[in-house]
Amino acid sequence: MEKTQFTNFIYITFLFLLSIANVSCQNKKSNTIVLQYATLNKEKVMKFTPFDSTLVVSFFKKYPELLPYKKQAVAIYRQQQYNYIWYDGNGIKENASVIWNKINNLLEEGITSTVPYKKVFESKFTSKTRTPDLELEIGLTSYYLFYVDKVFHGMDVAKSRELGWYLPRNKPTYINYLDSLLVETNSTEVNKLMPQYYKLRDLLRNYRKIEKNGGWRPITVEPKFTSLEPGDTSIVISQIRTRLFKEGDINNDSKSNFYDEELRIGVLNFKSRTGFKAEDVILPKHIAEMNIPISDRIITIMVNMERCRWVSIGLTSSKEFIVINIPSFQLTFFKDKKAVLISNVVVGKVMNETVIFSGKMSYIVFCPYWNVPNSILRKEIYPALHRNKNYLSNHQMEWHEGGIRQKPGPNNSLGLIKFLFPNNNNIYLHDTPSKNLFNEETRAFSHGCIRVEKPVELANLILKDEPNWTSTKIEEAMHNNKESWYTLRTKIPVYIGYFTAWVDNNGKIIFYKDIYQYDDRLLEMLAKE
Repeated sequence: MEKTQFTNFIYITFLFLLSIANVSCQNKKSNTIVLQYATLNKEKVMKFTPFDSTLVVSFFKKYPELLPYKKQAVAIYRQQQYNYIWYDGNGIKENASVIWNKINNLLEEGITSTVPYKKVFESKFTSKTRTPDLELEIGLTSYYLFYVDKVFHGMDVAKSRELGWYLPRNKPTYINYLDSLLVETNSTEVNKLMPQYYKLRDLLRNYRKIEKNGGWRPITVEPKFTSLEPGDTSIVISQIRTRLFKEGDINNDSKSNFYDEELRIGVLNFKSRTGFKAEDVILPKHIAEMNIPISDRIITIMVNMERCRWVSIGLTSSKEFIVINIPSFQLTFFKDKKAVLISNVVVGKVMNETVIFSGKMSYIVFCPYWNVPNSILRKEIYPALHRNKNYLSNHQMEWHEGGIRQKPGPNNSLGLIKFLFPNNNNIYLHDTPSKNLFNEETRAFSHGCIRVEKPVELANLILKDEPNWTSTKIEEAMHNNKESWYTLRTKIPVYIGYFTAWVDNNGKIIFYKDIYQYDDRLLEMLAKE
């Protein structure tokens, strides 16, 4: 083949593959599938006589586990007038090998799904014959759709909602996905899924290497073990030292039984990655955390990679937005893609879970009333009134329009300010008089709303560009014992998510407690995929 013909061939083939990436691979897709390759010069691409269209239907009868991809495959071949996609005059094309390799390395993507009929197609794929195998041809198309479905889209939307995930889901068009199959670079991948996905994927490789090399042994302590502090000597210390070295919290394993400065730094590193207070004392709960098997850590990484598949990469395109991660009990306010505020928060307790969803902050309410929700009235207020007729006056409450509300002031349950992003879940951000709760390691105490440790700082940042608001005016509005509302000129997206593993900007992985036990439920559902 001459150089010019070869160049045209590669270009046309690439356009064609980009076009089929536009086919949606969800099970419940629109009947309208937009394909992008109508203008191709098929004489340059196709080398074989078109095959009988009925053979595509026959293929899926023979291989029913691939049926979810039948509609998309039929649409592709109909547009291509039933010409071969993965073969040319020399046999199987190289880009078919790329897809085949991806299918064979799904574990790197945290995917444990069984690839249907893999052994059947493996024998066909490894054949040296240049004659096209129609079953392998259609099988490769199905595998391409299978790969994109599993890696770029993930679990069906309806199933993720069963897990309480109401954030906007990723809606892939697949138009540019094949380039990341053909040319594997972070620069192309970062545009396909949220960057966190690729950070977790890198750490998954590292943790599997640790596991392959033996992982870490459980630390054994006496039943009466209470604590260890710097300066102590114990055989347990050498076990802890080895354990922290395995995960990279210390750089050297001296095997020493003495709790020295090197170990103290390692302990603090470990605690910073596992949600504990930055204290150098080692307690039984810290040993229990160190004894979590590496296999469990790998599973945690994988389920959080799945959650990353659900997140639309457009979520963070706003100039400013707020993110709350429930398991980390933390709020981060981003402006111009930089974190300008990080604040501890209190989230809903297990019986009153904070919902995973998004909204747009539209109002700030200074010195708010608290309109007591009906559920709290039934469960708490009415029984308290039955026991003490002065309960309302003792708690600065009053009857209002058939309900009960708490008057503005420093003792109000919402504190001195609240931030509203209207939603059907009646969840919002607010101040609180119970400041001591922010010192707890696990901060799931609310009825579902989110209490913010730094509400004044948050208000100042939100109103920084509002010409009529100064720090002094904000303080005055918060302390005048009179409720007042301010409507934001620019609405601020708020995203409430749930991630139990997160890689920070330094490449350090942080594990959080699965307070609502969502990981196990997600893992169980993924096992059925």
